[in-house]
Amino acid sequence: MTPGQAQIIKLTFAQVMRDKDAVGRLFYDRLFTIAPEVKPLFKGDIAEQSRKLMDTLALAVGMLRDMPTLVITLEGLARRHVGYGVKDEHYDKVGEALLWTLEKGLGDAFTAQVRDAWTALYLAVAQIMRDAAKGKVAAVA
Repeated sequence: MTPGQAQIIKLTFAQVMRDKDAVGRLFYDRLFTIAPEVKPLFKGDIAEQSRKLMDTLALAVGMLRDMPTLVITLEGLARRHVGYGVKDEHYDKVGEALLWTLEKGLGDAFTAQVRDAWTALYLAVAQIMRDAAKGKVAAVA
């Protein structure tokens, strides 16, 4: 991910955070539509889970300038997710739901450049988390 892409992510995320509760719910509605098998993994209140998702994304976006800390945070998150029953194949569906949600939330502002930036970020995040779930630790400079 380039510095320009990081800036795009920060700016567009600030836009979707204006209505974070609705965006979080939209994400889970989409995820459960395209991957109904993951719904049983969510035992609590989905509104609360939506808030947690958006807060976690805000934390991650805020850490883009501190990759070592972000990687450690993501690795811990991935290990917790294994305990919840998250499987490797779920990451693709989460990415698909995230991009769809961003497209809906940003409307015309969701350009090809924005899609590319978020795709680059999600692919990096998902790889770190997939590796951590398998017991691998990322090497970060």
